[in-house]
Amino acid sequence: MAQTEKKGGLLRKSSASKKPLKEKVVLMYDEIFTTEDPSKCNPRFWEELFLMKVNLEYLEGKLEALDGEELMKIKDNINCLFQHCIQALGEEHPIRVVNALQTLCALIRGVHQKNKSTSGFDIINMLVGFDKAELCMKNLMESLDSLLCAEGSESLKSLCLKLLLCLVTVTDNISQNTILEYVMINSIFEAILQILSSPLSRREHGYDAVVLLALLVNYRKYESVNPYIVKLSIVDDEATLNGMGLVIAQALSEYNRQYKDKEEEHQTGFFSALTNMVGSMFIADADEKISVQTNEAILLALYEAVHLNRNFITVLAQSHPEMGLMTTPMSPVPTTPVTPLGTTPPSSDVISSAELPLDADVQTSNLLITFLKYSSIVMQDTKDEHRLHSGKLCLIILTCIAEDQYANAFLHDDNMNFRVNLHRMPMRHRKKAADKNLPCRPLVCAVLDLMVEFIVTHMMKEFPMDLYVRCIQIVHKLLCYQKKCRVRLHYTWRELWSALINLLKFLMSNETVLLAKHNIFTLALMVVNLFNMFITYGDTFLPTPSSYDELYYEIIRMHQNFDNLYSMVLRLSTNAGQWKEPASKVTHALVNIRAIINHFNPKIESYAAVNHISQLSEDQVLEVVRSNYDTLTLKLQDGLDQYERYSEQHKEAAFFKELVRSISINVRKNLAFNTLSQELLLKEFSTIS
Repeated sequence: MAQTEKKGGLLRKSSASKKPLKEKVVLMYDEIFTTEDPSKCNPRFWEELFLMKVNLEYLEGKLEALDGEELMKIKDNINCLFQHCIQALGEEHPIRVVNALQTLCALIRGVHQKNKSTSGFDIINMLVGFDKAELCMKNLMESLDSLLCAEGSESLKSLCLKLLLCLVTVTDNISQNTILEYVMINSIFEAILQILSSPLSRREHGYDAVVLLALLVNYRKYESVNPYIVKLSIVDDEATLNGMGLVIAQALSEYNRQYKDKEEEHQTGFFSALTNMVGSMFIADADEKISVQTNEAILLALYEAVHLNRNFITVLAQSHPEMGLMTTPMSPVPTTPVTPLGTTPPSSDVISSAELPLDADVQTSNLLITFLKYSSIVMQDTKDEHRLHSGKLCLIILTCIAEDQYANAFLHDDNMNFRVNLHRMPMRHRKKAADKNLPCRPLVCAVLDLMVEFIVTHMMKEFPMDLYVRCIQIVHKLLCYQKKCRVRLHYTWRELWSALINLLKFLMSNETVLLAKHNIFTLALMVVNLFNMFITYGDTFLPTPSSYDELYYEIIRMHQNFDNLYSMVLRLSTNAGQWKEPASKVTHALVNIRAIINHFNPKIESYAAVNHISQLSEDQVLEVVRSNYDTLTLKLQDGLDQYERYSEQHKEAAFFKELVRSISINVRKNLAFNTLSQELLLKEFSTIS
């Protein structure tokens, strides 16, 4: 018996030499692609079409094969197909609805692919016709809203979200996609919230819903009033906000888990053995192998939630079991490939595990901890462009958190202690920290650890100046809160001071190379002013008087670095070059640090001479410091505890425009509409005769 092969909409008998037979649906598509009305000869044409399994590949290919003129000739039939698709969405038979949804996806993508060079208005005209656009798009959005809110098929909801994602991402720059004006007018915001507030819907569709919302919020956000921004900013329903937080936490947790698995696999592999044999000269190369694609889409959703909605801040601290420690088996998602930028939704099974009641034996976590772990991974390698964007977005999110009064309250809360295992970059001169030795501390300690880790590990030729500036700003904002609220944080401040001094040393050592690309004095001034903050206000927020003494000890011990910095900025501020003004600001900012060095160094030398000691111990230096505070004179510096608040529109618009473009391209590239086989659908919709 001859076997039948199926390819590109053709049925071919493998043993026969006859012409290939076309599927009925393909023949019907061919009728649409003529100038004649297909329903003239067959009044039941449209009714029959939506009972046929959609051939997405053929339909999209057919649209792409036509030139603009040919497409205009069949515009009436395309409009008719689009309108009948919308009508079919109201049908009782789910198979018709599924086929209509898939056909709409193919139409939107195919027509847009053909009209890339033309304006959005031409696409609207080609799809639906200007005269009927408003009513048709209103009907489409209402039908999608009804399907998303109904208690019916999960497959239908999935396809609705995919159609909406298709609609949103059909252009690289979503703000140029004028079809979205109809999505703004006919809002589906409440439907998205309903998905996020229901545990069942959230498990199935939460990821797509969150990504869709993040994209819609970014439509012409600086040019007009976007209703999704307005509505997201006032959501106060706890179940909805927690649901959104769980979806984001799961996606980030999945990334962290994949990275940890790869890291463990890497450490036990051959390369690890080879590295141990020949030393650590290959350590950088080895680390580059550990690469898991970043997830900017979900990170953008987290940013929009934190930035726009103050109520979401409470979700950051909402406790749930550590997702990575749950024993629920991971079920793969076979329908969507692992993709760049992590546009793949995570396994739904683990989301459900995150909603289990807390177990006393399981380490509790929250969204902020998961996010900090994620940040510690993506911020390790900023050479890759996607990771650089991810790292920047992580720091922007942390900036928003560091400015928020309520967020600071729980960050510094002594009753909310967590063990946060951040990922640390492998470096030759330090050992890998043991996870089990981590103390339980307020969450702000983990944020500071992350900042210190970044400062220490990114002093390189391709210097990420922008990220360093953001990093120092976050530390400054946290110190401002501690000073204002007199929070005495038990933290290893010495690690921060040491990292900051080494950063100044690096800037000086690479002055010529760095000045060719960056104004290093902006960063140097910020670092010096952090020390001024500790010197001027440290007695109000450092944990003990001895901590304040240790600050002076570090400044005196590393005085050579401050002396060298002063010499450098003095040299440049006395020249009439482009760096005169920024360098002179650093000169003035160093006044108190120089006063401390010039006051205590002679006292220490005198103490050593009197006691015939060639090298003083730390305790001896501290004794000299404590006994000579009274005669030290410092200048009061204004504005040390003031900062400019974060503003997206004025400073970050270009970054977000490019980021959203990148996300849009990747979401579009990885959308899969034909993942539901007809057999599965028939099984699900067994009511159809």
